[in-house]
Amino acid sequence: MATFDAVTWPVRTERLVLRPAQESDIASLWPIRRREDVARWLSTLPTSYEQHLAKHRDPVRLQRTLVAELDDRIIGDLMVAPGDAWTQTEVAERAEGVQAELGWCFDPDFGGRGYATEAVDAVIRICFEDLGLRRVTAACFADNEPSWRLMERVGMRREVHTRQDSLHRSGGWLDGLGYALLADDWRERQRLAEESSAPTVEGGA
Repeated sequence: MATFDAVTWPVRTERLVLRPAQESDIASLWPIRRREDVARWLSTLPTSYEQHLAKHRDPVRLQRTLVAELDDRIIGDLMVAPGDAWTQTEVAERAEGVQAELGWCFDPDFGGRGYATEAVDAVIRICFEDLGLRRVTAACFADNEPSWRLMERVGMRREVHTRQDSLHRSGGWLDGLGYALLADDWRERQRLAEESSAPTVEGGA
């Protein structure tokens, strides 16, 4: 099973620093996750700081959580949950720990400036280059447009659109969306991006 031990931390992007979450970070996540415009999409509504603390200090959850920092301020957290692919029994060993489910939660006060895209891009690179995974997935309510648009910006492909399969705490049955990205597709996208940005050499007579 892939672990964060395979990564050299912290990981720095153009503007952000990503690192494994520590128990001391949990307090910084509370003002973000308690916001109504964030909490409406979370699986569990954090009704108190004590509940928030108990959930996030769980060792398993903490071990699969990263935080994103901007100028030493935590602006969000990301989940990387490695797991097994579906497989037939005879080849089960080859399917162990080859993929990961991704998730994220960012402070809306920092929205619209590409920070979430930058962070998720970096996490995908970590999954494919450092952890050696072959596939990443992510899912959301179809009504959570900012989330699925982010999935598309980082190159993930919509694979599933379920009809009213997800019960929201508001009482409504909502559609669900599932996205995924293969390592091979990601590498091809990186190759094309590098080719398009490479300087051209013009010949002369």
